[in-house]
Amino acid sequence: MSKPTFNRALRRSALTVALGVCFASGVAHAQSNAAGSIFGSTGEPGTVVVIQNVDTGLTRQITADANGRYSATALPTGEYTVSLQRDGQVLATKEDVQVTLGGGREVSFSAGGAADGSATDLDRIVVTGTAASFIDVSSTDTRTTFTAQQLEKLPVGRSIESVALLAPGVVQADSRYPGTASFGGSAASENAFYINGYAVTNPLTNLGSTSLPFDGISQMQVITGGYGAEFGRATGGVVNIVTERGGNEWKFGGLMTYRPASLRADYENILYPDNGTPNDGLIYQKREEIEVNSWSYGMYASGPLIKDRLFMYVGGEMEEQDQSSVLARPGGATNGYRDSHYEIPRWLAKIDWNITDNHIVELTAVSDITKQTVDYFPYTYTPGTDETIRGYEKTGGYFYEDGGELYVGKYTGYLTDSLTLTAMYGTQKQDHIAVPFGYDPSVVYVSDSRSVADPVQRGTYAQLAFPDAFDETEGFRVDLEWQVGSHSLRVGYDRQDSTSRAGEVTSGPAGYRWIYSSCGPGAAGEPIQGGGGAVCPGGSGDYVSQYRYANGGTFSVDQSAYYLEDRWQVTDNWLLTLGLRNEAFENFNADGEVYAEQKDQWAPRLGASWDVFGDASLKLFANAGRYHLAMPNNVALRGAAGSLYTNEYFAFTGIDPVTGAPIGLTPLGDGPYSSNREYGQAPHPDSVTAKGLDSHYQDEFVLGFEKRLTDQINVGARYVHRDLKAAIDDMCDYRPAYNWAIARGMSEEMADQLGNELASCRLFNPGEDNTFMLDDGSGNLVEVALTAEELGFPKLKRMYQGIDFFVERPFDGTWYGRIDYTLSRNYGNAEGQLKSDVGQGDVSQTMDWDHPELMEYANGYLPNDRRHYIKGYGFYQLTPEWRFSATATFQSGRPKNCTGYYPNNSPEDEEFIEFYSYGGPYYHFCNGEPVPRGTSGRLPWTNKLDLGVAYAPNWADNALEFSLDVFNVFDEQEAQSIVEYGELGGPGVPYAHSNRVLSYSTPRSVRFALRYDF
Repeated sequence: MSKPTFNRALRRSALTVALGVCFASGVAHAQSNAAGSIFGSTGEPGTVVVIQNVDTGLTRQITADANGRYSATALPTGEYTVSLQRDGQVLATKEDVQVTLGGGREVSFSAGGAADGSATDLDRIVVTGTAASFIDVSSTDTRTTFTAQQLEKLPVGRSIESVALLAPGVVQADSRYPGTASFGGSAASENAFYINGYAVTNPLTNLGSTSLPFDGISQMQVITGGYGAEFGRATGGVVNIVTERGGNEWKFGGLMTYRPASLRADYENILYPDNGTPNDGLIYQKREEIEVNSWSYGMYASGPLIKDRLFMYVGGEMEEQDQSSVLARPGGATNGYRDSHYEIPRWLAKIDWNITDNHIVELTAVSDITKQTVDYFPYTYTPGTDETIRGYEKTGGYFYEDGGELYVGKYTGYLTDSLTLTAMYGTQKQDHIAVPFGYDPSVVYVSDSRSVADPVQRGTYAQLAFPDAFDETEGFRVDLEWQVGSHSLRVGYDRQDSTSRAGEVTSGPAGYRWIYSSCGPGAAGEPIQGGGGAVCPGGSGDYVSQYRYANGGTFSVDQSAYYLEDRWQVTDNWLLTLGLRNEAFENFNADGEVYAEQKDQWAPRLGASWDVFGDASLKLFANAGRYHLAMPNNVALRGAAGSLYTNEYFAFTGIDPVTGAPIGLTPLGDGPYSSNREYGQAPHPDSVTAKGLDSHYQDEFVLGFEKRLTDQINVGARYVHRDLKAAIDDMCDYRPAYNWAIARGMSEEMADQLGNELASCRLFNPGEDNTFMLDDGSGNLVEVALTAEELGFPKLKRMYQGIDFFVERPFDGTWYGRIDYTLSRNYGNAEGQLKSDVGQGDVSQTMDWDHPELMEYANGYLPNDRRHYIKGYGFYQLTPEWRFSATATFQSGRPKNCTGYYPNNSPEDEEFIEFYSYGGPYYHFCNGEPVPRGTSGRLPWTNKLDLGVAYAPNWADNALEFSLDVFNVFDEQEAQSIVEYGELGGPGVPYAHSNRVLSYSTPRSVRFALRYDF
């Protein structure tokens, strides 16, 4: 009878342990931006929980507290085994515990098991991982985590952006910002990217980020809302990547991919729209001749240098692409054939050193360099036909090289069971090289705008980018975690400084170029238009100007923050996250002077998670927070840099036949003239921005639930509300400062001076009161305080509301799938830092707020508004040899606009049009009638289905895999963006290109891949 009794006890104990892993632990634990955690309850104080990494042997022993709780934070991602021990005896073990990036995994055990409540008679109980769906009740944010195993199985592009677009609430940004995405209605420049905890967002523009070998991604986390106090500098989303690392087993592998042009569907031609012109329906851009061949190949190796202690991972890949295209226009206007060759070598190296089980050091190095060669060739095109004839004599081109290396070091110290310290330092340098074809640096550029039979022309490029352009970042962070009973306290400080050198300068050795022009005969003594007092010469009226231009410099942004966060396990079922972050931003001009500064920007973060039934089967969660964003370095390039552009006018007696330079010069004016009175000096740093400028910041509220519907199915939904509270842009209106001065009895001359200073475009907070410091003409600054009413702008508005629904089936060894549906509304009068309406790339310096008239009827649906978005992806392991996979996206089109000239309906309108307006089709009017934003219809839905199949033959022990992926199976190419100008040439004059397509979704393509891992 003893044996059955023992079996009953064993079965009962196994059941309690198995159920125990689902129960809430009642212990708070902190989360890291480059690690995860394991937590739970042992049911008995003083028991020991042993947590061991399966790959590296890293082991932590945690003693349960007085309530039987334990928590292990800042764990490297990967697979773990968790054991419960008492007096050195293993009572139970949980295997296959997967720690994901920023996630918490609960492993709880029940006390006892035998009739008397003890379990000392059990040899060992193993509870292995199952296919049961898993809900992380420890999180209050909204994230999607992709593992390397998932990315390997899905038909998805091998880029960070392609993966991010699978997350709910993320849509592709305007095609004029390539490789970017919009998160939750934000502009594409409002996201943050991290690799192993270090920020790698583009420091010049905030558009995009550094990349790495795709197979070097171990896990990629896409956070679309509610991120904690450790994250900042983003009002869109956060993409957080941890790289592969070595383990105790040596591994090697390689991958080759090929996407042939022969299996790619023809690109859709761009046609002239049907606007009642002779060109209607003719080819504007002959995209059907685009040919793209791309391939990549890479290898990796990983393993132990010292077993259980020192590990390495090294991997590299080379992407190459050849592309040929042609721009064909009716009437013979040509841009030539364009051949491009891309080479993108990337490599990743990582060292992990477990000095002891309590002290870990990680070293990461990443290289990401893009090399592009662009060649131009002539061609002829017969209008109205498909005939193009290519020439083979190269007419121009460029060589570009962009990129560099990233180095990151990180220390993790488990100082005690309850105290963890992490410290990280990183630096990155990226060079930007642009070498034009046929450029002779010894030649002074000469151009001729006269109507002569043989115009003078020397040189190929009038302006060149700085040859020593670069971006550089340096940053560090320190985080301390302290478990105190039911509280997990975190305090941290982080800093990132970025420096960019960018700009343009006149080509050639002299710093100037010659421009020949003519006033015409009989104009002697007449002023040269725009000549600053220079007069036309006699005779033929021909003259020459010596033009100097230089703009740019070296700029920097310093960003720092400290935060405090308490993750408080109020009860076994309730978790509260209480966080507070303080941000500081400083923007420096090329002289190293601060021109914009925001300090003590307090950002509260509040979150709650309710494990309703205490078994992780239903979670309700909510969070609210404020998020700040700094201006990138390019703002200084446009707004705080010194711009030298002068013209000096001369009569001449002859032209050097070799150099094209003028001979026998006679001055026609009083020397160099420039509308920029500083002659290249940077504006006073206090005059660049309004005083007390608020940073770009947003408030967010999220409410949602996740439900384990069955052992195989999870469902959930969340509501997201985002409200942009302040933005930074530039305004360029003369009138407010002029009126302010006149109202205070100042002279007409002083009012004109202050008005012109404000018209030089100053950074401000749109829709708010702003105080400007303006130069009175003598170098002294006058404080000009203007109310929102005096400035004349409406309140800033950008509001995003979205409801996300999902159904997910976790992988059970056979198949995995997830479907998301997002219903959203993105409404307001400003997109944020960008203006996708026209593809404007001047971050925080868009056209929108330059004059109040530009904001009339600007309220409406914004460019990133996609009312409906359906996403699905998954894979099915039919047999050990065969796997099938799919991804699908269906999104409604973006809203359309019709913009035109400002109508002249009053004397005030006439004055504005004559003196202040841009004189172009930039206003929300067409044919003199208001056309509010987003009311001109919508672009069509974009639907895309990608399918994949993979074969791993048994004879190769499944180490060899052949795969075939077909992207956009049904070759649906829909317009992604269009020309939204309804007029050109004046009010009521239709624009022949109105509604012309700017870009289509990519055509069907096929990717072959061969992978081998051993």
